Amino acid sequence: MIPENEHYWLKNAHIPRSLVEKTSFGSATQEDLCLVDLEIKQGIVNKIIQGNSNQRDSISIDLQKKIIFPCFIDLHTHLDKSHIWQRSPNPTGTFDDALLTARKDAEASWTAEDLYRRMEFSLKCSYAHGTRALRTHIDSYGEQAFISLDVFKTLQEKWKDLIILQAVCLVTLDYFQTPDGIKLADKIAEIGGILGGVAFPHPDLEKQLDTVFQLAKERNLKLDFHTDETNDPESRCLEQIAKAAIRNQFSEQIICGHCCSLSVQKPEIVNQTLDLVKQAGIGIVSLPMCNLYLQDRIPNKTPYWRGVTKAHEIKQKGIPIAFASDNCRDPFYGFGDHDGLEVFTQAVRIAHLDTPYQDWCSSVTKTPADLMELPNFGRIREGLTADLIIFKARYYSELLSRPQSDRIVLRQGKSIDTSLPDYSELDDLLKL
Repeated sequence: MIPENEHYWLKNAHIPRSLVEKTSFGSATQEDLCLVDLEIKQGIVNKIIQGNSNQRDSISIDLQKKIIFPCFIDLHTHLDKSHIWQRSPNPTGTFDDALLTARKDAEASWTAEDLYRRMEFSLKCSYAHGTRALRTHIDSYGEQAFISLDVFKTLQEKWKDLIILQAVCLVTLDYFQTPDGIKLADKIAEIGGILGGVAFPHPDLEKQLDTVFQLAKERNLKLDFHTDETNDPESRCLEQIAKAAIRNQFSEQIICGHCCSLSVQKPEIVNQTLDLVKQAGIGIVSLPMCNLYLQDRIPNKTPYWRGVTKAHEIKQKGIPIAFASDNCRDPFYGFGDHDGLEVFTQAVRIAHLDTPYQDWCSSVTKTPADLMELPNFGRIREGLTADLIIFKARYYSELLSRPQSDRIVLRQGKSIDTSLPDYSELDDLLKL
């Protein structure tokens, strides 16, 4: 469908207004989809004009209102754990058993080869679905940190022209009170990564946070926390992180993921916490599929709540919020394929992002790109690389009702092979 030519037009495309960075397009649909023509020239979006124009200076393809997105930005994943479900399942589906099962799998199997092949398998999936940038959390205790982070660096270099990769270390915050934690912070600085950890309620949480913020300030590192991944209303780590950021006058980017307990707290606490988050300049990433899977899981009991954070209230405060994949086919989430559209589809259903859709499509594209400090990704603008996804759907209801496995992914204006890797590639690792 897409020509191999260096110069062509994509005509009559529906693009969400929030993803097109141009001043005016005239009318849009009730879902705020703009009808536009895109000129693609030497891999760049050269022009964006009102749809149904009379340009005849090159080949043109009439998309007949098919929706175009920029390539996805996946802000929160766990590539090091991915695709171990068949080897290390979690039959209870609980968070505690997921932790235990993943830890045992790491101790038994996480060699450099095992990590490299599973992580690259995930990258192949992400690339085929249309992901342009991805951040992964890496379990980072002891010597495993150096094995896993070295594998990450190898993949980061190999894939640098296809997917921008960022790494966050993942430990509990008390680890940074030890000499090993300081060594880890030095390693993260060495590889240009992000300092991160899991914040749990703890009598010394304030001290732990001050240590982490100081380590980050001394090394000019950004921060990315797992926060309040629980339905316990007494878990108020997000509030404590915001206070620590303000107290330590921290100016680098901070991301807090999950923030589930916010949804089961009293309105006055939620409002107070979000005011602090706003003041601290923190971005939030919600992981709707994994949290729906894990939260409120009790054997033989139907779950009562959806597990996700207060997405609408966060957005209404003017706090940036993104949605991301999180775990994929591991003890924390038995499903997933690193598909940004599946993330968006499930987020719409779980968090009621429809009626109206507004600019929620930015939550898997533009917003996470900004939070990853990638200002030229996750949006469509004249002069940017034509890294685009063309869906057969014409409206949101069509887009979100089918898997869109027939999507066309463009990189630098050219169609890529969207074939997914075969699961059998990992059979020897998983002993199947």
